[in-house]
Amino acid sequence: MPKGIDETSEELKIGSRADYDADISSEKLVIATSTKQFSGNKVFYLERPLVAVVLAAGEGTRMKSSLPKPLHRICGRPMVLHVLDALGQLPLEKVVVVVGHGLDQVTKVIMAEANANLPIEFVEQATQRGTGDAVSVGLTAMPEHLELDSDADVIVLPGDAPLITPKTIASLVESHFCGSQVATLLTANVKEPEGYGRILRDKHANIVRIVEQSDIVDDSALINEICTSVYVFKYSVLGPGLRRLIPQNQQKEYYLTDIVEVLANAGYQVAAVTAEDPNEAIGVNDKAQLAAAESRLRDRINNSWMKKGVTIVDPSRCYIDTSVILEEEVILQPNTILRGKTSVAKFAEIGPNCELTDCVIGEGAVIKDTVAESSEMRSWSKVGPFAFLSPGTIIEPRAVTGSFYTDKDLP
Repeated sequence: MPKGIDETSEELKIGSRADYDADISSEKLVIATSTKQFSGNKVFYLERPLVAVVLAAGEGTRMKSSLPKPLHRICGRPMVLHVLDALGQLPLEKVVVVVGHGLDQVTKVIMAEANANLPIEFVEQATQRGTGDAVSVGLTAMPEHLELDSDADVIVLPGDAPLITPKTIASLVESHFCGSQVATLLTANVKEPEGYGRILRDKHANIVRIVEQSDIVDDSALINEICTSVYVFKYSVLGPGLRRLIPQNQQKEYYLTDIVEVLANAGYQVAAVTAEDPNEAIGVNDKAQLAAAESRLRDRINNSWMKKGVTIVDPSRCYIDTSVILEEEVILQPNTILRGKTSVAKFAEIGPNCELTDCVIGEGAVIKDTVAESSEMRSWSKVGPFAFLSPGTIIEPRAVTGSFYTDKDLP
């Protein structure tokens, strides 16, 4: 079983700032963009290696659920999958997912639903001893050819930040690769920072420390710049820095946030990129935060479809999963819920009061007051009101079901 942070008194040397500057002075760095598109954004090609570590081992006791926290769904997709999706722009050598609580469930779902192009590997954090220990465990799965590669970088993300976007991740990595810093943090300025770690800067605006909410004892609580728990590190300093962490906090855990102070005290530069949308910083630790994250993601999804030509009469009462496909000139009436792999062709009108799961809706079809699962309503058919279609039901082109229709009415 992979081991985390060594609790022995091993003395480690991180090296000097001068040594690091000498190392990067001759480094050739290329960040190029191609014409290939991903979610409307350009894909970055990086000359030096990059590995991702996603932290998905926590129990999530505040969720008060038997379902592992990373698997709670937001707009139809487990939130850890939203995080993995955000990595899709990056040419990653490997994506290490650190699992722990409910590891069998978590690994099974990720293997079934994650982007097949992501080179994912799982590693277990057998005992939850904090995020610092989790990253240390994750580093045990680093590709062998990178072990001696001082140019490699590691991006670390929490598995419970479903609103993070590919664009923001790409911007963070680009900033890190273009600078001389050994660590780059994604921060956010929020009106209500309660519950988040605060970014502490010195009089020259240099980042010197992150203080967790539970450890705040002074006016740090008034700081509005928060840590999103998304970082990019130089691999050559990450491991030694982690081994210097000490669990001197109320939770007696190894906080990854403490590595910022370790690196700053060693003379290294730590930089930050501020998220344009503070909502991307939202972490999910309980059901209230889960609902808040889903609401914001739903707004994002609805706005995206409306910009593509879909009419949503009342966006506040329209629920569309991330996996749904809509064509131009579709009309969605209030209280419409589209789940799973539902697809709707142009000129179709859905609602009001419809819940469709894994359904295929043909061109010009009109569906009202209907619940349907794994059914097909073909072109220009009319279904409802008050219809119920069980899996396998097919409504033929231009057919009209009438009111109170069920598949039992089929000949």
